Amino acid sequence: MPRPLFLLSALVPVLLLACWLARAALSRWRGERAARTYELTADLRPVVLRLLGAVGCGLCAAGLAVAAVLGAQAGAGGAGPRSARAQVVAADEVRAAPPLAHPLPSATGSSAPSPAPARTPAAVRFESVSHPAEGELLQAAVPGGDGRPRAVRVWLPPRYADDPSVRLPVLVLHAAGPGRTADAEQPDVFDGLASAIKLGRAHPFIVVAPAAPTGTEHPCDLVAAAPQALADDAAIRTAVATAFRTLPPGPQGWAVLGVDGAAPCAVAAGLTRPDLYGAAAAVSGRYDTAALTQAAADAPSGHAPRLLLAAARTDADGLAAAHRLAEALRGAKGQAGRAVVKVSDVVQDYTPERARLRLVRAAAQYLMDALAHPAG
Repeated sequence: MPRPLFLLSALVPVLLLACWLARAALSRWRGERAARTYELTADLRPVVLRLLGAVGCGLCAAGLAVAAVLGAQAGAGGAGPRSARAQVVAADEVRAAPPLAHPLPSATGSSAPSPAPARTPAAVRFESVSHPAEGELLQAAVPGGDGRPRAVRVWLPPRYADDPSVRLPVLVLHAAGPGRTADAEQPDVFDGLASAIKLGRAHPFIVVAPAAPTGTEHPCDLVAAAPQALADDAAIRTAVATAFRTLPPGPQGWAVLGVDGAAPCAVAAGLTRPDLYGAAAAVSGRYDTAALTQAAADAPSGHAPRLLLAAARTDADGLAAAHRLAEALRGAKGQAGRAVVKVSDVVQDYTPERARLRLVRAAAQYLMDALAHPAG
């Protein structure tokens, strides 16, 4: 029972006792006055005792009422106990994002200095919104480079709070619609990711689902043309890494995933930013092979990108697109030719929904195998 309700339940009997003692004192006082009228000996001690008891009960009731009001105000203002997973990040505690290992390429392919990271807000509050797939989904608004807030959702796996010393790898989940998060487009995506953990095919990880960039109807095309337009920019990575127990942002601890329309986003991010992601996976996507190959070829040299292209066995168009992209990357120059690409074409099931769940589960297993394990 919440403390304010407990105090109010104790207040009622105390008030009743105070009223009873006051009434008894008044009744006894009237009796003693009648005794004095008839010149009988009056004994005022019972009256005094009852009166003192009534005053004491009244003071106790007042104290209980004040405590209940203060407790209710503290709970409404957030001063009471909070969930172990709800996080409030103070500005003076926000760590600086790690420097990029390589400069970002410009739209023309030439190297250019990285833009200054967006300033982290004075306070970022992640609040719980639901509990999909036995985990917890939290949301916050993080200002972007233009100063406008962007929605960022974070899914914590089951039993996240069991060991506060363990830091988990991160899977960034891209979205295809401008201003939307991936779970709004694929409500069952967390079921596939959680099943990989539950079945022991992947160690626990945290999912970050930032809203896709706005200003264009096709955010994935924007990411391919300008990799610095990634939805999870430095401000988001810093806020998430500070608020939750994650491995540091970088190829050892972070990976990227895109499903259906968001698959090209994940491919572009994985090919052009191997300094940020240890691996990328794309599920049931359709790809602009020429644009993605050129973007990968123009990327600065670094770790060889690792990429999984997955589609159901019955998805002929998806498999054809995956094989075309894989062949184009193998014969490309520069960083694109160094990409290690795998195509998954073995998944099949009796409904498209179940097939997608199995594809997402396989993608999670591939990505977590490429990253470092949770560390204490």
